Amino acid sequence: MTDPSELQPVLHSKHAKNLLRFLHLLPARMSSHDNTRSTIVFFAVCGLDVLNSLHLISPQLRKDIIDWTYGGLVVPRENEKRRGGFMGCRAMLPQTEDAELLECMRQYQWGHLAMTYTSIAVLVTLGDDLSRLNRQSIVEGVAAVQHADGSFSASIDGSENDMRFVYCAATICHMLDCWDGVNKEAMFQFIMRSLRYDYGFSQELEGESHGGTTFCALAALELSGQLHRLDETTVERIKRWLVFRQMDGFQGRPNKPVDTCYSFWIGAALRILNGFELTDYAQNREYILSTQDELIGGFAKWPKSTPDPFHTYLGLCGLAFIGEPGLSAVMPSLNISMAAYVHLNQLHERWRANSSGLTHDLTQLKLSVGSSAEAATKTTSSSPLISAQ
Repeated sequence: MTDPSELQPVLHSKHAKNLLRFLHLLPARMSSHDNTRSTIVFFAVCGLDVLNSLHLISPQLRKDIIDWTYGGLVVPRENEKRRGGFMGCRAMLPQTEDAELLECMRQYQWGHLAMTYTSIAVLVTLGDDLSRLNRQSIVEGVAAVQHADGSFSASIDGSENDMRFVYCAATICHMLDCWDGVNKEAMFQFIMRSLRYDYGFSQELEGESHGGTTFCALAALELSGQLHRLDETTVERIKRWLVFRQMDGFQGRPNKPVDTCYSFWIGAALRILNGFELTDYAQNREYILSTQDELIGGFAKWPKSTPDPFHTYLGLCGLAFIGEPGLSAVMPSLNISMAAYVHLNQLHERWRANSSGLTHDLTQLKLSVGSSAEAATKTTSSSPLISAQ
């Protein structure tokens, strides 16, 4: 057994500095990701959280990130399609006072499921109370992009529909504690029709089993309260398919190379099924650390490759699953820290308490109105149309 003192160390401070830099400046090579900036913020902020380094985000920067995130929120007008949610960037928000131009651009402003999921996760991780959200409007936007077969598109136009967005829809509804208008039964049936002969889940119907979409399918089932509908035999066969994805690190499909990010996708899927202990922790750690950049921090897809926020965050999550010292625990199905998940549950309790209070007030009002109406009907009337009581 390897002496702990001989293990390659995780460079916590370098990873934290690496992620923090992405909150201030993006390299030119990432310009193609301009329309998905929300996901980059997600990887950076949530990565700092897993590293127990959120304190590196100053109060002013925290406020700026929260305000910038809310700046991408789309709230439909009454006469518009249900398209509530968050956009990934601000390209559709021109800095102009030209009313005609603004109205024209309005037609291209609609929520995107992946950007909505990551935006809400960032707000929760930074401790926001989500009070600026119209939860009903956002969930209506989710329901509007559900297809008859139970799958979801990313937005109301110009998007494919597959398991990735089924997962995003489930995360949004779970985090907002609202499923109004979403057909969970149809979603379940789509997921089960995507279970392949080898017991992995495909991205779309009749596709190939894939580690990422297997995670998406299982997480969506858990978040929608339907994981228990999988029978024991099916669960064991899914576990088998997942465990067989480990070489040293994990691969996403048979006969494919291992990749840092699958330490999360496969690891989280096994966590959901309570099967992660079947994996080789030491080999998993060794592979992830082989992709660590010891100069600037961050993790890459493969050894001797360029690190990026995506693989850095998911690599950290993979290490957190094996209990790496200095890292926060991660809630597998939502892909946020357990600390952020605790905060989210506190918000849920507050919303439910307020909802119960409102329901009580409405009930009392109805009883009061009913009593007044009953009293009014008992008054004597001299009208020839109403008999005296």
